[in-house]
Amino acid sequence: MRLSSCTQIAGRTGSAGIQKREETKLDHGALSLLPPVLALVMVIITRRVLLSLGIGIIVGALMVNQNEEMFVNEALSQVLGIVTGIFYIPGEGVNTWEFYILLFLVILGVIASFISMTGGSRAFGEWALSRVKTRVGAQFVSIFLGIIIFIDDYFNSLTVGNVSRPLTDRHRISRAKLAYLVDSTAASMCVIVPLSSWGAYIITLIGNDVLLENGVTEYGALQAFLMIAPMNFYALFAIAMVFAVAYFKLDFGPMRVHELRAIQTGEVTDKEKGPVPGESEDAKPVVTGRVGDLVWPIVTLVAATVFFMIMTGIQGTEGEPGLLATFENTDVAASLVYGGLVSLAVTFVTAIIRKVPAKNFGFGLWAGVKSMLPAIYILIFAWTIIEIIGELGTGAYLAEIVNDNMNLAFLPVVLFIIAGFMAFTTGTSWGTFGIMLPIAGEIAVQTDPTLLLPVLAAVLAGAIFGDHCSPISDTTILSSTGAGSHHIDHVNTQLPYALLVGAVTIAGFLVIGLTGSYFLALLGAIIVFALIVTVMKMLIKPLEA
Repeated sequence: MRLSSCTQIAGRTGSAGIQKREETKLDHGALSLLPPVLALVMVIITRRVLLSLGIGIIVGALMVNQNEEMFVNEALSQVLGIVTGIFYIPGEGVNTWEFYILLFLVILGVIASFISMTGGSRAFGEWALSRVKTRVGAQFVSIFLGIIIFIDDYFNSLTVGNVSRPLTDRHRISRAKLAYLVDSTAASMCVIVPLSSWGAYIITLIGNDVLLENGVTEYGALQAFLMIAPMNFYALFAIAMVFAVAYFKLDFGPMRVHELRAIQTGEVTDKEKGPVPGESEDAKPVVTGRVGDLVWPIVTLVAATVFFMIMTGIQGTEGEPGLLATFENTDVAASLVYGGLVSLAVTFVTAIIRKVPAKNFGFGLWAGVKSMLPAIYILIFAWTIIEIIGELGTGAYLAEIVNDNMNLAFLPVVLFIIAGFMAFTTGTSWGTFGIMLPIAGEIAVQTDPTLLLPVLAAVLAGAIFGDHCSPISDTTILSSTGAGSHHIDHVNTQLPYALLVGAVTIAGFLVIGLTGSYFLALLGAIIVFALIVTVMKMLIKPLEA
């Protein structure tokens, strides 16, 4: 999740569509963890995401309104208001952020449906299969695409997954594996590249809420970001891990189950769980397609979206529109919709040129919309529970824990763990940035200024770590959607790898806290990573297609 309403920060909002509140209604302390933890436990036990999120929403709403005379009615009214606010904010109009994200999902579903009908997906799969001969090569293509498209994580997750699916399907790579490759490269790249929506947002936070607030003048916000990026051990080693998993075939735990099924049967998803987001049985090829029928709509989508990101960024910039300022002020959600509509027009023209029967247009439209409904439902439920979590003050409670007395040498590790748990329970990495970066900066400046950059890196790393582990994170949801994986399958298969990278990250931050040396910390993290991969190679028998 980008930014929760409980964080009083300027910028894009993922607030589930209601106005920001200056403070939470009640201080629930540790009890504020109950709704998110309950939802997470229910997801694990029942494997039913909507039911689990719904229970968390109800419990949280009742807690928020427990002091009201008609607290049940108030709770139901609050939930209804949040859901309504996803689409429309009274007194302000359409809530463009959430509404545009949902609209883009629908557009993307229709594009994918028509590409399938024109035979573009099948043609691209056959073309790619003739050139990429191995499963390892197919996974590397997906990884490199994820690294290259670093402009925005939403855009990355949805685009890379859709482009890669024909190739990975032909090589019998499970959709859960593809979702892991996509998710682990999307946010990991965005958080370390300054010319991305994430980079612009983080640089703004560092400049205004950390450096300026604490009177730090040794370096500017951009310089600080560039110095922090190499210390973000989680992002770096998450990317390293996907390469290791793909190259050495390190499939274990739930991932091994999905990969084994895909290799043995060719079923890249668990058919017993029904259709996956972004894919419909109704959208079958009705004509013989060509590779360009997939390539040109996707190229158009990328080019048009980047163009509109630049244009909206220039329009939103006061004064001289520099490159960084442009990305800082871009409207990603609107750009996705505008780029999607241009790509959709290209897709329709392609279908006409390929002489797709007119009667199939209606079927294609409905198939595309229907294929995205599961993802839309999950996003709405996730945004709703995140809004309620903000009302309960879960993030504020976790932030207070940081103020307890602790050994400064362990400060980076403690902040990494707390930021990770905050992102995990709240589903928002951007909200975690907004809450924890100012706190971490103030603590470091007041206690040991040499730890300023490492603790900021620890917060960024922890937020991505928690985001990757959280089933209520919208980036996790969109990664499973783009890859065409069942959401719970993606969460279960990615978690073990994220935890291993988390262990590597802890080692790195322990060393940097104890020694103050980045190079020793990086060396320590590399050694731990190499040991983990070596042990995995010894214990895991590679699956062969």
